[in-house]
Amino acid sequence: MSARVGAGLLAVFLLASLAGCKPENKFIAPPPPDISVAVPLKQSLVPFTQQTGNTQAFNSVDLVARVEGFLIKIGYQDGAFVKKGDLLFQIDPTTYIAQVKQAEAQLAATQAQIVQAQAEFTRQETLLLKAVTAQNTFDSAKAKRDALLADAENNKGSLAVAQANLGYTNVVAPYDGIVTRHLISVGELVGAAGATKLATIVQLDPIYAYFSLSEQEVLKIRSNFKEQLTLEMLSKVPLDIGLMNEEGFPHKGHLNYVSPGVDPATGTIQVRGLFENPKRDLLPGLFIRVRVPVSAGAENILMVPNRAISDDQAGKYVLVVNKDDVVEQKRVKTGQLLAGDLRVIESGLDAADRVVLTTSGRAVPGNKVTPKPTTLQAPPNQ
Repeated sequence: MSARVGAGLLAVFLLASLAGCKPENKFIAPPPPDISVAVPLKQSLVPFTQQTGNTQAFNSVDLVARVEGFLIKIGYQDGAFVKKGDLLFQIDPTTYIAQVKQAEAQLAATQAQIVQAQAEFTRQETLLLKAVTAQNTFDSAKAKRDALLADAENNKGSLAVAQANLGYTNVVAPYDGIVTRHLISVGELVGAAGATKLATIVQLDPIYAYFSLSEQEVLKIRSNFKEQLTLEMLSKVPLDIGLMNEEGFPHKGHLNYVSPGVDPATGTIQVRGLFENPKRDLLPGLFIRVRVPVSAGAENILMVPNRAISDDQAGKYVLVVNKDDVVEQKRVKTGQLLAGDLRVIESGLDAADRVVLTTSGRAVPGNKVTPKPTTLQAPPNQ
């Protein structure tokens, strides 16, 4: 055998040996995914329910002309804020001033006649006691005096009416508020065919907030408040409202009225709150969110970020990591949504549970994870 053939056989042998020594391929599982977890935030808060409603003016009155005449003055700018007693409209008072003077003169004339009649009555009374005059003469003097006294009372009534009509020529603001645009122009005749509407004044401070509670919510609140909610106690129940473009419930007020009965058609009861509105930020008719306390005192509650809660056909649930770092599913009953996107958990969760803060799909029930503890921040003041 030649040296070249021997070398080839040696190379083949070496290759076969190396192939026999190649290690076997094995699957290496990836490490468990890192998952952010946190124990529920525990805090003492007053439990509440959230409703929707509308604002309504504390007072809204149509300003009308109660006497006939020509409008001679408009004393405000359309949409302006006015004070109680401010002159808003003036009707020509000439005729009514004359009527007052006429009534005063009639009263003065009658009072002068009364003086004379009283003197004659006194004289006849003295003469009758001395048997110098006849009874019928005395009776006539008495009747004349009494008739004049009655005329005086009638004159006083006429004077009061005339003075009232004169007062009606000045239409003033009955309270602080905003006056709508005027509906009648200067120079127009008003009050000719009854009361003529001139404008409307709306009182905005304070302002009402109307909303409804379901029968179940009313029963729950009544059971939590150990005492009957009397009218005096209503003002001690705080209410908070927020507009649709506001975060949280920045407007503070209190309960003001609760309807005495449940509406059988809707199963709800109408409730009203009263809110200070010095800057007139709240206008009548606005859609509002209302936060209503359902108990008299604070309670220790658990809360988790709202994003950590999922739901399916069976209801709402959260994912937790157990002591073996395995993901589990827990069914929960949720409560109100707080500022900071925190949701109250009414039941189904323990204070020591490590809640998965993300639902991105990496945390799968039954799979092991590497928990990364995170501390939840308390919600800002409500």
